Amino acid sequence: MITRTIKEVQEMIPDSTLQGDTEVIIKGVSIDTRTIEEGNLFVPIKGEKFNGHEFVQKAIESGASATLWNRNEPNMPENIPVLLVEDTLTALQQLSKQYRDQLGVKVVGVTGSNGKTTTKDMIFSVLSTSYQVLKTEGNFNNHIGLPLTMLRLTEETEIAILEMGMSSRGEIELLSQLAAPHVAVITNIGESHLLDLGSRDGIAEAKLEIISGLQEEGLLIYNGDEPLLTSRVEKMAIKTVTFGKTSDVDLHPLTIEQQKQSTLFTISQAPDVTYEIPVLGVHNVHNALAAIAVGRFFNIPFSTIAEGLNTLRLTNMRMEMIPSHKGFDIINDAYNASPTSMKAAISLLEDLKGYGQKFIVLGDMLELGAQEKSFHYEVGQIINPQKIDYVFTCGKLGLEIAKGAETTFEKGRVQHFGDKKQLVQHLAPLIQKGDVVLVKASRGMRLEEVVEALKA
Repeated sequence: MITRTIKEVQEMIPDSTLQGDTEVIIKGVSIDTRTIEEGNLFVPIKGEKFNGHEFVQKAIESGASATLWNRNEPNMPENIPVLLVEDTLTALQQLSKQYRDQLGVKVVGVTGSNGKTTTKDMIFSVLSTSYQVLKTEGNFNNHIGLPLTMLRLTEETEIAILEMGMSSRGEIELLSQLAAPHVAVITNIGESHLLDLGSRDGIAEAKLEIISGLQEEGLLIYNGDEPLLTSRVEKMAIKTVTFGKTSDVDLHPLTIEQQKQSTLFTISQAPDVTYEIPVLGVHNVHNALAAIAVGRFFNIPFSTIAEGLNTLRLTNMRMEMIPSHKGFDIINDAYNASPTSMKAAISLLEDLKGYGQKFIVLGDMLELGAQEKSFHYEVGQIINPQKIDYVFTCGKLGLEIAKGAETTFEKGRVQHFGDKKQLVQHLAPLIQKGDVVLVKASRGMRLEEVVEALKA
């Protein structure tokens, strides 16, 4: 984490003014008094409905050694060094960029509509075989979280893997400018954020903002099967590596073999190396291809990359295989959902071998805009009744999934519930030893509650 005197911090933030002891040392940065640690610099963020300046005294009592302070806020504390700035959020971002530049660390930026967290985790596993690496934790992928992640870097960190999320245009541009990545990765263009951006074209434009801060001679790694990306990137004078399922891209799978707990595959550039990722789904093979491309940029041999991917540990609730004590398996993919990721998860379950009955539990996909009902209905329609035994849905939009599934499934094999407890009560008696249940929805639906109930 950042360790500097408060005077050195002041010199890293333009137009700031320091009051108090200039030799006080700050160790790390916090915006939350609940998690503050001894020696932290406290940054009081001011929003529409909250004002962090009201909690500065509590931060001091919890161990903060200094604080930022908006110049126009009254009642500045006098018992701690204070760094006066025009805006504490802007100052946090400026400090993170200056610190990142001082360290000279290499940066990998990752964005995309789906799979960016999984891809980030895969890149971390690959690069950790050969380098000291830090990655974005949790959901620290926005204009506040990314600077905080950068300030966690140490003098020993060689590569930072920074996830970049967004909800509107301009957000990824800001993050890219702060991070100045040497490698930029775009996993795909899906339907998430249609509510804010209006079209997949708009989403593509927003994701491509990641190259705005790309270093000279930097590399863009992107899904070459996506025409919305290829049509734009081919007009740009930047270095690229593409990945995907077709032979037209630089990295594509030659073989894919789905195991019960993992996926085996080989690739075009190194057909003699077999990769095994402890996660399910063809879409995760594509995420792994992006990680392989990053590994090769940093001169890691294909065989070492394979070793890294084999030790992968994914963030929870992303295609997480959970065995129950009654002998059936649960695939927990309840962290997020879009039409693209829904279809990929359904395809995975349909292709899984070695199970008895197969159950799908699906909930609402959020932030899809005006077409949200048709997107849900289409997801229901594509479920194959020859490969899936039962479909259970919940939520207002989950009803549209059920309606779509009812067009092909026999009566009684599709059931919709407004209440998750009722859903579990009807689902649990049907599940037998050797069966498998897929649970997926947007995070706001909290379908992990269904997973926990089934485990119990």
